[in-house]
Amino acid sequence: MNKVEVFDQNSQEYDQWFDSHPVWFQSELNALDKVVPYTGYGLEIGIGTGRFAEKCAINRGIDPSENMARIAEQRGTKTFLAKAENLPFLSETFDFAVMITTVCFLDDIQQAFRETARVLKKNGKFIIGMIDKGSPLGQKYQQNKEDNPFYRDAHFHSVREITEYLGNMGFGDLEYWQTLVTASEKEPEEPQHGYGEGGFVVIKAVLQ
Repeated sequence: MNKVEVFDQNSQEYDQWFDSHPVWFQSELNALDKVVPYTGYGLEIGIGTGRFAEKCAINRGIDPSENMARIAEQRGTKTFLAKAENLPFLSETFDFAVMITTVCFLDDIQQAFRETARVLKKNGKFIIGMIDKGSPLGQKYQQNKEDNPFYRDAHFHSVREITEYLGNMGFGDLEYWQTLVTASEKEPEEPQHGYGEGGFVVIKAVLQ
């Protein structure tokens, strides 16, 4: 079973994670809130079931999973079946693009980032939310990924790796926010600047 089939066959289970872990979800939203514009024409690459797009006022989304995309559509974001490495949009279309818990599933990060740069307007913002392999929580995900159907085939990255890819694709002016430092489910965390301690890191980069 390939990565797309896993998400197709378990789309409802994936979506229910957000209902089962509302505090973690809110912590991630708090970090995204620091950099997401909420205005302008936005794209989510790897929209999944549209949970983040719904909260972040994103206009368009793409996902390779038909069942995930269908749920995202029901949440109000026009969604296209596509992969990050081949976006079905004209160049210089979007003011910002987001990619949340998606980089670990990309077939070709360099090509995906190149495509993101292509569809962004000059000075457009590229916002990445990722599990940081270098953090304590990221290491736990890495060690236990064989037990998780969604992450079994994931390739986790460090923030430094992703920063290097961004620089190679013409992005600069980077800003970092981290959360899930304690990974408590009692109450949402306030995001902290930087990275290294938080399991979930948000990177904002600007197309130069």
